[in-house]
Amino acid sequence: MAAFIAENIGTAATGAVLLAVVAAIIRSMIKNKKDGKSSCGCGCEGCNRKCH
Repeated sequence: MAAFIAENIGTAATGAVLLAVVAAIIRSMIKNKKDGKSSCGCGCEGCNRKCH
């Protein structure tokens, strides 16, 4: 078991970093949605939908 972990530590570390980045992006998107911000950077209030 230790040999398997030693051989695959790079893959596991890369996967963990990618998972953390994806989680941070999703968290940011959810926070922006709750704050009323759109994905294009302009606020939804008074938006004429040019950026959607």
